[in-house]
Amino acid sequence: METNVSIPQLTTEQLQAARAAATLARRQRADLKAGVRSGAITLSKALDSAMGDDVLAHVKVVDLLKALPRVGEKRAAAVMERLDIAPNRRIRGLGRHQIAGLKAEFK
Repeated sequence: METNVSIPQLTTEQLQAARAAATLARRQRADLKAGVRSGAITLSKALDSAMGDDVLAHVKVVDLLKALPRVGEKRAAAVMERLDIAPNRRIRGLGRHQIAGLKAEFK
């Protein structure tokens, strides 16, 4: 038994609204990483903010770590491996022990 599920056709207005929402979400995630990069936001504060915000919760953990000063690809990967965090994990998918480990690592 085969089901034919088609993608609904959106109106021009719906497409524009979806594009605007996606752009806003990308900008919010970029602003979070930029704040961490500049030192205006600590990793702990960034994680707390992301846990309470559906848009920010979609940031990949590795991207957030690489935004930290003096943290590159290798150090981010090493920390994530040590804390048993999958390379493709997003903030939303972190457990409480992983969050505590990240906060302790980057006080």
